[in-house]
Amino acid sequence: MDMSLQASNYRPETAIAEIADFIADPVRPAEFPQTILRFRNNRAAATVGLDGLNDEQWIAHFGRFEPLPGNLPEPLALRYHGHQFRVYNPDLGDGRGFTFAQLREAEARGGRLLDLGTKGSGLTPWSRTADGRLTLKGGVREILATEMLEALGVTTSRTFSLIETGEPLIRGDEPSPTRSAVLVRLSHGHIRIGSFQRLFALGETENIPRLIDYCLNHLLNLDPGENAALTLLEAVVSRTADLAASYMVAGFVHGVLNSDNIAITAESFDYGPWRFTPNWTPGFTAAYFDQTGLYAFARQAEAIHWDVAQLAHALQDHAALEPLVEILRRFPQLYKERLIARFLWRLGHDAPDDATARAFVEAAVMALRDSDVLIDRFFFDARRGDLSARVYPGPAWDQVRAAQSALSPRPGHLDHPYWSGDAPCLMHINEVEAIWSHIDRDDDWLPLHDKITAVRAMGAAHGPESMTQGS
Repeated sequence: MDMSLQASNYRPETAIAEIADFIADPVRPAEFPQTILRFRNNRAAATVGLDGLNDEQWIAHFGRFEPLPGNLPEPLALRYHGHQFRVYNPDLGDGRGFTFAQLREAEARGGRLLDLGTKGSGLTPWSRTADGRLTLKGGVREILATEMLEALGVTTSRTFSLIETGEPLIRGDEPSPTRSAVLVRLSHGHIRIGSFQRLFALGETENIPRLIDYCLNHLLNLDPGENAALTLLEAVVSRTADLAASYMVAGFVHGVLNSDNIAITAESFDYGPWRFTPNWTPGFTAAYFDQTGLYAFARQAEAIHWDVAQLAHALQDHAALEPLVEILRRFPQLYKERLIARFLWRLGHDAPDDATARAFVEAAVMALRDSDVLIDRFFFDARRGDLSARVYPGPAWDQVRAAQSALSPRPGHLDHPYWSGDAPCLMHINEVEAIWSHIDRDDDWLPLHDKITAVRAMGAAHGPESMTQGS
């Protein structure tokens, strides 16, 4: 064992070995010409006992993928299917990533089972015609997405490591050749709706109860109850309704809410064409290829609900149809409740589910939708009680002010110095591109690290991570 891990709270796990025979394929990582450490998330590493690794050890494990002590002996590329823009695709699977290790987080954070998974780590049996690589820009964008979402209370994977790998990559959607990287994310499981879809489509229904058992025991910590399939679906419906609400309150558009991108834990992950919408624009899309707006800002709850229905379909041999459908019907109401709770949390208010809270959120959403006010500016000003008529004029904002006056702020909700600043922290596309330009043009990483510092300060200002439902 690495000397740095002997006295740490590093707790290796290999629970996924229980289901590896039908869920994964062992693979070998790519050998890269270079391994230049660009980002290590020491804050996340401290939660799993890996912050004591020196840079050389870090690169050995997360650039060359030497196994962690007592952990998986070889990486596992997961198998799954999924609907992509509602077209079923049976040729999916981890095409440029794998599960590298499993470990327990610190008890103070709940002691959950977590995965270290990769992106850009080389070819697998599911790569098809792709090269199994990741652009450095894609890795930088994923850092920015996960840091911002975590700060805004969204249950998200965390970018754990980014290492530049020295291979020039050709990409049709950006200037080429471009720089390459391998990314490691820390996630609460990589089992997804598409994992169940694959078993159902291939007629491997005898393995579905095994996968349900793995999810309930190791990821969701739930007793199976009278029917394990129904217990699983109930948990997924509740958690994904909250995920959809969290996207809206963060002003976030994932861009590719395919069923293979929805984790059973409802932890958001895998960030490609994501964007934060400046305004509450229902039709705002993140992906240039989303020509119909299927995954537009205001359609994300609908998209996630549709994906969860595909999970119910895959479970139909293990539960009666009527209770499956009844559980699915709860999604819209749960989404509305979580939207109110998350909306008020971001404002520093207590979040009772009552008529006063509902009236405020409905009024605020309508006013935002019909104005050019920035989403982040609204939350920043409203939390400080600064929705002045001079800046927010008109009857719609009068209604918002009146509704907010009936709510109760949490004690200390303005204690952090962030709330005394001049402006909110933003993550709009122009700043994302500017950060990348500094790296690409001058190899200047300071703007990225400065932005991470600013985002984390904003996260601290929002208060405890009470919005995350993961257990």
